[in-house]
Amino acid sequence: MIWKDEIVEEVRQVREEYAARFGYDLDAICRDLQEQERQSTRHIVSFSLEERAKRGSREKLLAAMAKVPDVEPAEYDRLPS
Repeated sequence: MIWKDEIVEEVRQVREEYAARFGYDLDAICRDLQEQERQSTRHIVSFSLEERAKRGSREKLLAAMAKVPDVEPAEYDRLPS
């Protein structure tokens, strides 16, 4: 039996509806998100790739990857073959 998370399913449904509104056109979706960002009163923090790269290191990557279990994904989380 495949376990389904109601919250994940709801997010996927909202994502599907949102993408459908734009005919699944990524450029149109990006334009809409940028417009929403411009109109928002929330403070948006963004880092350039260069800034983010300066914070990272191979050692940090390897340390993070060492915490990931080496197991096969659950059936529902596998990529189609």
